[in-house]
This record gives sequence, structure tokens and C-alpha cells, in this order.
Amino acid sequence: MKHVVVDPVTRIEGHLRVEMQIDEGTGKVIDAISSGTAWRGLELVMKDRDPRDAWAYIQRICGVCTTAHALASVRAVEDAFGIKIPKNANYIRNIMAASLTVQDHLVHFYHLHALDWVSPLEALAADPVATANLQTTVLNAYKLNVTGYPGISTEAYPKDFPKSTPQYYATVQAKIKAIVDSKQLGIFAAQWWDHPDYKLLPPEVHLMAVAHYLEMLDKHRELVAPHVIFGGKNPHPHYLVGGMPCSISMDDGNAPVNTDRLAIVDRSINTGRTLINNYYIPDLLAIGSAYVKAGRVDGGGLAKKCVVAFGAYPIEEYNGTTNGGFFKKLLVRCNGVVENFGTPNVKFIEFNQEDLQSPDTISESVDHAWYEYDKQGASLHPWEGETKEHFTGPKDGTPTMWKELNAGGKYSWLKTPKWHGKLAEVGPLARYIVIYQRNKMGLLPDPTWAEQMMLQQIDMVSKLLNVQPEVWMPTMVGRVATRGLDCQLSAEISKFFFDKLITNIKSGDTAVANMEKWEPSTWPKECKGVGVYEAPRGALSHWVNIKDGKISNYQCIVPTTWNACPRDDKAGHGAFEQSMIETHVQIPDKPLEIVKVVRSFDPCMACATHFYNAKGEKIQTVTTDPYTGTHVEK
Repeated sequence: MKHVVVDPVTRIEGHLRVEMQIDEGTGKVIDAISSGTAWRGLELVMKDRDPRDAWAYIQRICGVCTTAHALASVRAVEDAFGIKIPKNANYIRNIMAASLTVQDHLVHFYHLHALDWVSPLEALAADPVATANLQTTVLNAYKLNVTGYPGISTEAYPKDFPKSTPQYYATVQAKIKAIVDSKQLGIFAAQWWDHPDYKLLPPEVHLMAVAHYLEMLDKHRELVAPHVIFGGKNPHPHYLVGGMPCSISMDDGNAPVNTDRLAIVDRSINTGRTLINNYYIPDLLAIGSAYVKAGRVDGGGLAKKCVVAFGAYPIEEYNGTTNGGFFKKLLVRCNGVVENFGTPNVKFIEFNQEDLQSPDTISESVDHAWYEYDKQGASLHPWEGETKEHFTGPKDGTPTMWKELNAGGKYSWLKTPKWHGKLAEVGPLARYIVIYQRNKMGLLPDPTWAEQMMLQQIDMVSKLLNVQPEVWMPTMVGRVATRGLDCQLSAEISKFFFDKLITNIKSGDTAVANMEKWEPSTWPKECKGVGVYEAPRGALSHWVNIKDGKISNYQCIVPTTWNACPRDDKAGHGAFEQSMIETHVQIPDKPLEIVKVVRSFDPCMACATHFYNAKGEKIQTVTTDPYTGTHVEK
């Protein structure tokens, strides 16, 4: 038995450590733990703040999925105060949410996860002529011709097709060779390039994918233009309790939102659609099909046991979450729980407002986390949540130099969220499993166009792989594939809400904010609310308690907390840990399979953990621009 540690797991957001016990003879992972190695104390920063400012503070949890937390936060405060936002604000928020998902998934596949599948060293053996031919084959064979949003295209002509000439690939190959020959791999450094997994794909696939990796470095910044137009900047775009801060005028050239800037948003949306359809989906399916054909259908995590989703994209404005308004207006009704997926005992349970309020439905425990509750062994509902650090150190080593964590005690800065006492997986895979199973059981009446698209996507991928959804979905490959499908869907959703925004503006409605309850004198003396959102990485919820005009308690349960949480003594392992246990390792000293399956979740440890100086002192100032003096204080 060999004790294997990977710390830090790179190419993720934040700091993650994993430890495994591996049988060297069989490559079987006997046990595994996942540890978030930084404390998220941002909830304490929120205490006694003005609830109207909550979104601005809390979205600093992360620099990647910033707008996700701002959206969940304003929804929580609006729920507490009973605020109904205008139509335009709802459309704009949905456009920003969908564009974040598009950009986030593209960045994950090409720049965080691609090098687990393809290698620049293998690309050196490729034939540029054969690669050019392969590009054409892949584009034709793996393009999903699903029916998306049936709107009118505003593109003058098709753009952003992959280059497929031998000269292009020969030039890229020469660039890669120069980097390798210099022995300074730069962005391609720190990987186990001699791992046998890289031999699963022919050299031409490696060259094609590395070329796309480089192309996407220039492209993905164009995808967040809606955040800049509607939110003023990216990252950390602006929001507003009651709506959005961007006034609309079709006559004023200086207005935050006018005809020119709406055209920029439209171009950004169309760019996302073409990049996904012509690059992402074909590349993803070409690589994924090779793994499925090789029998690599492991790493399912908790997908077969329990998945949770909250539902996505309210079509029209709604008047609250805890009163059920949010759940009545959803474009994607993935608000549900599926247990025992792919078995005769499969179960679907609808998720609604009652589940948000019940103390027995959603809770967090800290038995294996470096926190403590006033009542030992308790599992607390988020509105009753406590954030009290209690670091106990590793099993072997020092507080700053860990050798082995205490798997039997506390070993992570993440709490353990539970659904009725069960651990669950969240994310795009969960959303697709819920929609698929709900429809299969006849519990998805009159599917919306978006739900029909999801079912089409699942059906087409199943036919392409020649396996049933119950086989390919609850796997590592399925987790990565459904993220790509979710990206394709989100691009269409962006267009859907953009067209609704334009139609509403043409009708003469330019309102973006409801300020009726802006003044504290209009607030209840004591209230609470919750904001839910299907973020790129899964089910996100923000919970706020407000008393005497100030935040008295604030808790976040983020997707990576669900997936990367430490084990529960009764419920078992979290999704990260379970996925590692299910994954076979060929070379224990080079566990590429382990970091690959962990990265398939697109971990955002920064969302799950965060630093805070209890004394309120400045810890560090980082200067990012020597000419303007712009800096970030930590």
C-alpha cells in the first residue's frame, strides 16, 4: 500500500490537496481524502454590513466566477425584502449568467483541463497534412446539429471556423518544437508527459487540440463583453439590489446601454455560439469517444448515488424565492434530486421552496472540517450557520509542513453540505441527469425549448458513443461532456434573453431597477432570504439574516463545497473523494488519472475557502499596474 499526496493540485481555482492509499499491485485506490487548504472566512466580513452592499463584498470570494456570487447575493437580499425586479433586469442578469457559463466552460476545457488529455510533446510526432484532414473529419463527425433557440441569426456570415491547412499546423508544430527544444516549457511545464494515457490518442489529435488551446487564449476574453456593458467591468461587474445599475437609452450615445453597446453584446453572444459549435463540441466529443471506446468509464463520483440542482434562468421577473416565485418561472426546470441513477431503484424528487426552508433538508456539518459548532456533532441549516475556525493540524507533520492529514479527524477547511443527511454531487452533470430522469419518468410536462435541446443533446451523444445515457453520463467523461453540452445550451440561452431584452426595449420599457424598497425605513426589523443559482460549477446558494438594517448572519454553500467536502461518518465520501476511489491508477507516483478526474469537476477552491484577518489589518498590497498605481489589498 502506498500513500500518495498531490499538493497543490494545479490548474484549478484556489488551493487543493488530495491524499490516496493506493494498492501498488492493482492500481486500485483504497481510500482518498480531499482537503481545501485555505479558510473561507468571508462570511465574517459580511457581518454588520449594509445588505445593499452584500453583493460587492461577497463576490470577492473568487476572481473567476465573481458574477455568480453577486447574482446569488442580490437574489438573497431581494428575497428577504420582497423585491420584484423589472423585466429588463431579469433579462440582463440571465444574459450575464449565461455568458459567464460560456466563458467559464471554454476556459476550463481548453486551459485548465485540456493538458490532462493532450500533450504538446505528442504533437511533435503528428503529420501536419493528416492533422488538417483530421480537422475536417472531426468538424463533420462530431458536430451536434441540435435545435437550439429558434431565434433570428444576426450574423452577416459564418465566423470562427477552425483552420485546417497543413501549413497552419506545420507552423504551430514548429512553435511547439521551439518551446520543447528550449527546455523551458512555460505554460506546458509541470506535467507527467510520459504517462501512458497520452498514447490513447493519435499524435494528430494532440496537435489539433494544442493549436486550439492557443487560439482560445485570444478568444475567450471576447465572451464576457456583456459583463462590461451591463455591469461596467469584468471581473466583479456591478449589480444592484432591486435590479441593475445600467440605464438604457436608444438616443443617448453616452448611455451605459445604447444601440452600439447592445450590438457589442450581440456579437459577443454570436462569437460564443460559433466557438462552441465549431471548436469545443467537436474537440470534446472526439477525445471523449476515444476514452469511452477504450473502456475508460470510471470516476463517476456521486453521480449514481445522489445529484442536486436548483433550477435555472427564470423566464420572467418573479417576486421571491422562499415563497416559490423563482421555481414557477424557470426556463430549465432542473430543480430536483435524483438518487440511484441508472438502477431499478432510481428516484426523482422535485426541489422547491419548502426544501430551502426545512432545517432537515439542507444543512452543513463540520465533523471533519477545521471548524466547530456550539453544539458538537450538529448539522446546521444555513440560516443558523456558524463560522468558527478550529484548526487541529495534520496527523503527521507540522501546522505549516503537512506529511499526512488526519483522515479520522478534521482535515479540510470545507464544511460538509448534506441533502436530507446525504452527500450529493452538483454541476452540469447533475443538471443533465435531473432533466433526463425527470423526462424519462414523465415528470417534465411541456418541455421548454431549452429542455428539449438538452434531451436532444443527450440522445445525440448516446448515439455517437453507442451507449445508453445511464452508462456514459455518470463517469468522468460524462462529467466533462455534459459541461460542454451545458456550454452549448448557455450560448443559446444568452441569445434567447437578448432577443427578449431587445423586444422589451422596443416596446418602450427601459426600466432596469425597482427602488421602492431601497431605503432602510421600508425594511422589516428582522428578515431573512436565500438566493439560488445554477452557477457553471453547480448549485449555489447564499443565505442572509438581516436585523435592524444590518446583516446578522451570512452563509454560502457553493458548488465546490458540495463536491469537494470532507467525508461524513454516516453518509460516506464526498464527490471528489468518491471519484478518486473509483479511478484506477497506472503509476502511483504519477497519478495523472487522479488529477484528471478531480479537474473534471472544475474545482473552485477559492469559492469554498477564503482568508480573513480577524484583527482587520491589511495583510498585503499587490501592485498590478506601475503606471496607474492600481492595487489590490488582501
